[in-house]
Amino acid sequence: MKFKKLSLYVHIPWCERKCPYCDFYSKSIKTVIPEKKYIKNLILDFKNDIKFVKNRKLSSIFFGGGTPNLIQPKYIKYFIKKIKKIIQFSKKIEITLESNPNFIKKNSFFKYKLAGINRLSLGIQSFNEKILNQIKRKYSYKKLIKTIKIIKNTNFNQINFDLIYGLPNQNLKDIIFDLNSAISFKPSHISWYQLSIEKNTPFYNNTPNLPTEKTIEIMQKIGQKILKKNKFYQYEISSYAQSKNQCKHNLNYWKYGDYLGIGCGAHGKITLKNKKIIRTYKNKNIFEFLNGKYLKKKIFIKKKNRPLEFFINNFRLNQPCLKKNFKIFTGLKKKFINKEILYAIKKKYIIETKKFWKTTYLGKQFLNNLLEIFVK
Repeated sequence: MKFKKLSLYVHIPWCERKCPYCDFYSKSIKTVIPEKKYIKNLILDFKNDIKFVKNRKLSSIFFGGGTPNLIQPKYIKYFIKKIKKIIQFSKKIEITLESNPNFIKKNSFFKYKLAGINRLSLGIQSFNEKILNQIKRKYSYKKLIKTIKIIKNTNFNQINFDLIYGLPNQNLKDIIFDLNSAISFKPSHISWYQLSIEKNTPFYNNTPNLPTEKTIEIMQKIGQKILKKNKFYQYEISSYAQSKNQCKHNLNYWKYGDYLGIGCGAHGKITLKNKKIIRTYKNKNIFEFLNGKYLKKKIFIKKKNRPLEFFINNFRLNQPCLKKNFKIFTGLKKKFINKEILYAIKKKYIIETKKFWKTTYLGKQFLNNLLEIFVK
């Protein structure tokens, strides 16, 4: 099997408070964060996983959470420095730090840049103060604008803004205002995605007043036009980038690439030399993690499940899915899915050429129905 790019996801589990729509593993701040101890355990966690990826280069690192910018720049710098001694970095490695606007100080992002961060992802969600209050984001419009200006003055070349549509009591004027406000600050990338109500979240147990499906559909169409008009091209369901500013790390996920996941509650997916594919799940108990108990479980992905996993990711992208990549990333031959492919073509969900498969407009609209075809 031909090995492709390798990424590293680093989970920082602490937040000021849990957002009511978030189902990612996180812990609210109650005491001082044990930054130094956590970073040292992250490095040990990485060393335990390195046996899976010997002689491979790292193409991207993504600090996610939680709120990664609760960790001081000096500890991020220490982590990157140590990891670089363990594994080789690609020449143009992308290193992203997710950030909450409420925890940005004037000089901190200059220090993050010196630490090795070259891409920022700012969790704005909305520019509307009333809506921000409803989703428990505790910063004002004034604070948000001030934060963005601080980041822009730091001269990061790669900046992503996270925005959500379909939020409680949100209307068409709100999403137009959000997108135009974001675009005015000239980020290189915008992640604009629909709110989804997940289990085990406050919004699931107590659902707020949300826009209707028809309104959400109109929001999506209008928003896409605004983004396209301003040269933000959609390359994935919820990702829009100006030329050559696509997120390398997320593209690796969507192409069913390999990634190590370290940190409390993280998970990874790795292809081994014997062509087996494993998923790793890290301990969600922060006290156990800080005492060296990193790996919760490791499972092997069965061959029958690989096509579904491959297409769940690849069909998110607004580009053809190369047939050669199916073999490269799953280790399976095309004949393994001939029956399913023919049925998907018959249903007019995809088209096929000698080199690729591509979802049709119908396939995009009924993506879940398309993916169900590959459930074995």
